[in-house]
Amino acid sequence: MIRIILDTDLAMGAPGSDIDDGFALALAHADPDIRIELVTTVNGNTDVESATLLGLELAERLGATSIPIVMGASAPLLRPDRARRAPGGIRERYGHRSPQPGHAAEKIVELVMANPGEITVVAIGPLTNIAVAMSLDPGFAAAVKEIVIMGGIFLGQTNKAEMPGEFNVWVDPEAASAVLHSGAQLRWVGLDVTMRVRLSREDAGALSAGTGSFAPFAGEYTAAWIDFLAAANPGDTSQADSCAMHDPLAVAVLTRPELVTWRDAHVDIVTGEGLARGVMVADLLTSEHPPAANCRIAVDVDAEAFRAHFLGTIARL
Repeated sequence: MIRIILDTDLAMGAPGSDIDDGFALALAHADPDIRIELVTTVNGNTDVESATLLGLELAERLGATSIPIVMGASAPLLRPDRARRAPGGIRERYGHRSPQPGHAAEKIVELVMANPGEITVVAIGPLTNIAVAMSLDPGFAAAVKEIVIMGGIFLGQTNKAEMPGEFNVWVDPEAASAVLHSGAQLRWVGLDVTMRVRLSREDAGALSAGTGSFAPFAGEYTAAWIDFLAAANPGDTSQADSCAMHDPLAVAVLTRPELVTWRDAHVDIVTGEGLARGVMVADLLTSEHPPAANCRIAVDVDAEAFRAHFLGTIARL
């Protein structure tokens, strides 16, 4: 049994919102070899308050209300002025639920330090909570079993001048840099592989035809997200009829590491403001005197095997 903390900027359930965090929570909940011991939320795809309220709603829909959900960082480490609050509509619809008391980083530290070598952190949003946890306890990096991160791009570029780094890293590159230099065991699942695992409009229709409490809901929001992406990216034909399952792949590799090809690397990040904010520089250790590896990165994926695992699991929910 793999015991995990899922750290997420979940947005599924908000109109026109990103959906893959919600699918990641559902996949982790449905996998019999994973036990979610804590869900923490972070500012990213949406504000942290919305992520928390939507996470509570989704946990109820999944029958997972026993999992504690704790709210975390409302803004990037060096940008406290970027904190946002939930829109009125989210509060009105979902505000009748409350998260567990406390702060995400504190609860992450408590659980990891009480169970050294036993807890895997799966970080599928910006890494603000994880960086704060490392600052709170200098023993955290050695005590956590592993941190599996959906983030980064290592073998290519985003090809977007307004967001040169992958989103989760670009939002808080200082936090990502702190995690990279912590000495913790790290596996990164980035856009090099996640852009290749996708749900189509046909998949959304099949989920919508399901009879469970999650699949029809997820199918509806998948179709809406594909519509949003198509309208927002008219010059990208890959976004017209499908959407990437970034975060679920980071969950899937916990119990099926063979879905991706891993490679040791030394990675660093461009921090601060400027043209290259959030860009990751990956040394693949091919020189005569390479730097020491500080993580493993995913460089290839068996997209069809992931698709079979993902759809076969989600369709039952």
